[in-house]
Amino acid sequence: MPRVETYVLPVGTPTPTLEELESGEGLRTLEQAAAKAGGARNALETVGPAAGYAAKSVKPSLVGPALSTAAGSAAATGSAALEYPDPPRSMSLAECKAHMGGDAKYYLKSRFSVCTALQITQVWTSTRGRVGASNLTFYVRGSVPKDTSRTINFDWDVTDFTKIGNPPTSGLMYTVKANLPQTWPANAKVHYGGTTPNAKSYDQLARMRPAHFTHTVTVNPGQGNSGRTDLVAAIYEPTISGKLPPGWLGDGKSGKPFMLAPRWDAAPYLKNSTGGGTPTKRGAASFAYLGFLHYSTKATAPERGVAQHIKTAYTQPSRTKPTNPGKRVAGQDPDHPLHRLFADTVRRDRNRTLSIADCKRYFGPKYSENNTKDCDEFPFASTYEGAAEFEYTGDVMKNNYSVLPVNKKQNGDAGTLLKSFYAKNRIIDGLEDGFLVQIH
Repeated sequence: MPRVETYVLPVGTPTPTLEELESGEGLRTLEQAAAKAGGARNALETVGPAAGYAAKSVKPSLVGPALSTAAGSAAATGSAALEYPDPPRSMSLAECKAHMGGDAKYYLKSRFSVCTALQITQVWTSTRGRVGASNLTFYVRGSVPKDTSRTINFDWDVTDFTKIGNPPTSGLMYTVKANLPQTWPANAKVHYGGTTPNAKSYDQLARMRPAHFTHTVTVNPGQGNSGRTDLVAAIYEPTISGKLPPGWLGDGKSGKPFMLAPRWDAAPYLKNSTGGGTPTKRGAASFAYLGFLHYSTKATAPERGVAQHIKTAYTQPSRTKPTNPGKRVAGQDPDHPLHRLFADTVRRDRNRTLSIADCKRYFGPKYSENNTKDCDEFPFASTYEGAAEFEYTGDVMKNNYSVLPVNKKQNGDAGTLLKSFYAKNRIIDGLEDGFLVQIH
């Protein structure tokens, strides 16, 4: 009886030649690649409830390029209001392809533009021996096109069709079911639109050129938790399965090989909190992945002094104040992100009070040098990891932060950029979100 063996593989896995299939070496290579692709299907950078839904990858995802605040921008020269750069909200298929392959399971261009992909290869064996092999790749790009949109577009592309020999792929049918199997809260109502590459044969998809489909997911406001944030978190987890032609034995591989983590909020302190007067349009969508704040030490960067301070806190913590031999400040890696502190103004003020006291203690009561310098603290006073964290959380060490007098204007500009970063990246208050600070 003819048989088909199906492998779910990392993108770019070479298709064995007929000679490799005949010798058995090709199958061993595919089995090894399939084992490598299995296991964790949740990005390391996932935050919120989705972070615990499935095993996380131990390797960081590829992330978007640094957003420059320097380079002679209008804001840097003082001719325009200082703002953090807008995060990208779209991604071409070519971009997604360029960042997939090998160990890369996810490309997180921003919190509003992400992609993932998988390759499916079938080896066909007839009663007379090897018939050949066929493979294709599913790419999925998630995007939130506008900063006032509650609709997320999931663009599906089926490409990279390759056949070895002459397998009967006209009868190989693919079924793709994409939904949100889990939401937090569980009773949130979800609206779907568009299509996925569902109920199409290999040959039908190959002839479409392009085989492109757009699936949309919308969650209305007023259904969330986390108090005023009105947060709905979810899992976008497609099931992809193949149905073999009549008379062929084997497993078409029905499974859920990856997941994405969309979310929706209507926080009153973020953009579109009123929906422009339309309550059903309040808030916006994003993806529940860590944000990346980029500060620069370049001479033209308005935040330069603060960036230099953070770089020292990361790379030479023993040289920073207050003294702490075991100091390792948060914000450097996905296991120790920063969390925005917005609602608790008392705690924010306490962070600031302790920082100023340390500046006076270590740099003298006249550390401001005639009001030309400010006491800069990192982690920021607007985070839960600020100077007072040990007073509010019993399992953290004291003095796990850094203070330093820095140029007053640069400190103010860094604060302005931070506020703009929070707003443009929809960083919400609390431990269900997070961000990292990268210094360039």
